[in-house]
Amino acid sequence: MPLVGKVAPYFIAVGLSFAAVGIFLGALGFDVPKAYATILLTSFRTTNGFVQTLLKFVPLLLLALAFTVPLAAWKFNIGGEGQLLAGAIGAAAVGILLASLPGPVLLPFLILAGTLCGADWAAVPAWLLYRFGINEILTTVLMNFISFGLLDYVTTEVWPDAVAGHPTSIPIGAGGHLPLLVSSPPLHAGIVVAIGVAVAVYIYTSRTTAGYELLATGTNPRASLVHGIAVRRISLLALILGGALAGLAGAIEVAGVHHRLIEGMQSNYLLLGILIGLISRGNMLAVPFVAFSIAVLEVGARALQRTMMIPVEVVLIVEGLILVFVLLSDVVRRR
Repeated sequence: MPLVGKVAPYFIAVGLSFAAVGIFLGALGFDVPKAYATILLTSFRTTNGFVQTLLKFVPLLLLALAFTVPLAAWKFNIGGEGQLLAGAIGAAAVGILLASLPGPVLLPFLILAGTLCGADWAAVPAWLLYRFGINEILTTVLMNFISFGLLDYVTTEVWPDAVAGHPTSIPIGAGGHLPLLVSSPPLHAGIVVAIGVAVAVYIYTSRTTAGYELLATGTNPRASLVHGIAVRRISLLALILGGALAGLAGAIEVAGVHHRLIEGMQSNYLLLGILIGLISRGNMLAVPFVAFSIAVLEVGARALQRTMMIPVEVVLIVEGLILVFVLLSDVVRRR
């Protein structure tokens, strides 16, 4: 019963959010049951739908962890978008400059480069916080805008693809492609990497001394400082770790999906990653399940737009309402 008592409010919150959107769609004259079926079942009706859901799931999971890990130390990493792009740029640079290397050499270098570039991108606001006390929310957001300009420069001036018709780089070497788990429709091995990283993050935060210090810092920094925990250093490392996770997402997008840099490749992963982290309430075990649910909604939204001409923003409304009702359910449960 205790588990049921904890989980039930979240299911109620999801149900209320869908009910609210159903009223809205009904008022606009749309077929509400068909819209619900499209949103919830598109990912499971066909193999292609399920593969597309898994491809969405990978960056969503990593971006959610990039937000949730610093949040455990009560630091807000709003720079996952820029860190993903920095990781993608680093991965693409390795994939292009070292294109002649064989896969067993090039692919690990590419993944490592993306992860390190994401960590370095987050290290700038982390250092500004550590050295000058500048709020990490402001600096991580500003770093996002710098990454947009850098991506545009790389795709239009450094390695442009002249025939693409859109800011796009030339492709990386074939050795930098992630191997496929399924060839048709293509599903790359990045999902294995992402799930493995999620397991490692859970073990780190719940089964290690360093993870305990991270959680203690976020729960009560003053008490942690009294008991000998280096609170400022933990905050610094939490942000850098978040950046590394986002950078890994960028590297996987380059190596597994696009095989090049494309302007706009970050999609809306930042906002959805933050949404997933907030709905999960910092629970590392819950993050993968919430991320998969949001991936299902995202794939359903695209189908909703194609088949019923309903704006894709409707699903953003659903996701936002889920968060609102989840937060309200916590208030009601406490009372």
